Amino acid sequence: MNNAQEQRRFDTTKRILDLVGASAALVVTAPIQLLVAGAVIAKLGRPILFKQERPGLNGQIFLLRKFRTMRNVSLDGRLVTDDERLTKFGRILRSTSMDELPTLWNVIKGDMSIVGPRPLLVRYLSRYSPFENRRHEVRPGVTGLAQVSGRNSLSWSRKFELDVEYVDHRSLALDASILLRTLKSVVLREGVTAKGNAAMPEFGEENQNVSA
Repeated sequence: MNNAQEQRRFDTTKRILDLVGASAALVVTAPIQLLVAGAVIAKLGRPILFKQERPGLNGQIFLLRKFRTMRNVSLDGRLVTDDERLTKFGRILRSTSMDELPTLWNVIKGDMSIVGPRPLLVRYLSRYSPFENRRHEVRPGVTGLAQVSGRNSLSWSRKFELDVEYVDHRSLALDASILLRTLKSVVLREGVTAKGNAAMPEFGEENQNVSA
């Protein structure tokens, strides 16, 4: 963004488009969401939704909502890894991005945008460098530049580079390009998992898994 006035104009237009787009998407996907909710109950039980605090614009905390894709614990009650908790059904939800549909409510509420850096875990806030922390200068997104450039197959450093690249060069044209590339990624199911992990390895701590 070149100046504050241009940034405000872009942010206002983007917010209007987010409200219109998310509302329309909720109406169109309502039958799918009802089917997914029923399948989650049948396969994983209740609760239907996974809820977790995430940092948003300027690091402000909000409650993210997604469809559950993991068991709470193993059948014998022992502690298990995310790879063990993630079921075949959950992998299908993730690979098709259907688990993300409830985040449209976060967009309507203003916690998120349709396009922006993905909201990560609250405990990561203290681990970011000043450069990495710049990802919070905009609302987090349902999809983003890192997601269409490799998603969980990317290294953390590359993901953060792409997040900040989006912050510095955001525009409606870039958002439109990311949305088109998102459709391709969903159809091809690209970059859903990192090698050897259910999702993405823990940022800043090796050999651990993210719980969402």
